Amino acid sequence: QVQLVQSGRESVQAGGSLKLSCAVSGLTFDTRAMAWFRHAPGKERNFVAAVNTAGSSTFYSNSVKGRFTVSRDNAKKTVSLQMTSLKPEDTAVYICAASKEFSPPGQSIGDYDYWGQGTQVTVSP
Repeated sequence: QVQLVQSGRESVQAGGSLKLSCAVSGLTFDTRAMAWFRHAPGKERNFVAAVNTAGSSTFYSNSVKGRFTVSRDNAKKTVSLQMTSLKPEDTAVYICAASKEFSPPGQSIGDYDYWGQGTQVTVSP
């Protein structure tokens, strides 16, 4: 059974930091790019960050570049998202995703086959 299990709900004040994690089981991990998307109320699910299979290349949306860092541990089959200098507009449900095997890290929902359950992140002013 494929599972992408994320860490629990998080709350922080503006300017603070959080680290999200996603543990993968039931599928090959080191052959898949991993990504984070977010879904704010009333908005579409948007790309946040992605990392290639080796963890050597990362990609970010313009809105989080310089503030967020995506990383992975292939031995532990986990992917993380370190978020700093958080803003109220970062409030959303954050969702990890695993790509098709041997696919490069994309920025579209269709580039990913498997999804986590989501983590609510709330940033208060």
